[in-house]
Amino acid sequence: MQKLDEREPARPVSPLAAAPSLAVQFFLVPLAVVAVVAAIYGGFRMMVADDRTPEEYLSEVRSGGRERRWPAAFELSRLMGEPDTELQYPDLAPALVRAFVESKGDDPRVRRYLALAIGRLQAPPPETVATLTEALNEADADTETAISVIWALASLGDAAVVPRLAEMYQSQDAGVRKMVVYALGALPDDGTHITLRAALGDPAPDVQWNAAIALARHGDGRGATVLGRMLDRDYVAGLVTSDTLAEPASEVMISGLRAVAALGAVSVGENFRAPVAALAEADQSLKVRQAAMETLEALEISPVSRYAAEQQ
Repeated sequence: MQKLDEREPARPVSPLAAAPSLAVQFFLVPLAVVAVVAAIYGGFRMMVADDRTPEEYLSEVRSGGRERRWPAAFELSRLMGEPDTELQYPDLAPALVRAFVESKGDDPRVRRYLALAIGRLQAPPPETVATLTEALNEADADTETAISVIWALASLGDAAVVPRLAEMYQSQDAGVRKMVVYALGALPDDGTHITLRAALGDPAPDVQWNAAIALARHGDGRGATVLGRMLDRDYVAGLVTSDTLAEPASEVMISGLRAVAALGAVSVGENFRAPVAALAEADQSLKVRQAAMETLEALEISPVSRYAAEQQ
């Protein structure tokens, strides 16, 4: 897995588009499966261009040959991102969950894409969260499947999974830890943020970055030091590479800027005014400069800024 193979998903484009909208605009979503989807999507759609229904794809998942099941599961994950799919096929959601259960021991690609499809459900069946959580307990679950399942649990938004996800932070795989941090940032928390604070010292820089962003989203400024490093182009550029993003360093910096903007309501956000102003003035990326200007505006209108102005 590359050091940074991330993107901020947007609804009909990425298979991760069902992530909570507020979380998505901040996080560096870490998915090896995203890179896989991006790589195969164009080629696969050129080879298999049809108008089959989700039910037909699900039938293919259950009874097709090995090299037909996973493409069908992929198509299901894509179709579930379309807002009318679930309404048009009301029996699809429980059938998806049953297919996921039946996929245990099958081609891991089938299981990964079914998890992504389930994570996009707007009205998941009652057993969905328990089914996905149980999948995390399977000894034979590979890391990419675990990443997909963790994302799906975060997308479904049930805070009851937080303790189990926190346990998953002990994984040796940086991609799993990164997705756990993303999930904990997207889900409600008891306010202690123990795992997120521990992740600020993770060996993988991008896990640290997601932890700082997650804390900022919760209004916690204890990741300020990490956020400061995210705004340093030379530092970030020395760490990130990506075959799927044109400006990976800029993407990291923009995510950091959005997190700083979220901290505008707490005093630590004020400490970023000078470095953010410098980025707005002279960064080489127009996108970073625009994000920096928006962050400055957020700092200007924060309660802290208004209070300081009133005291002058």
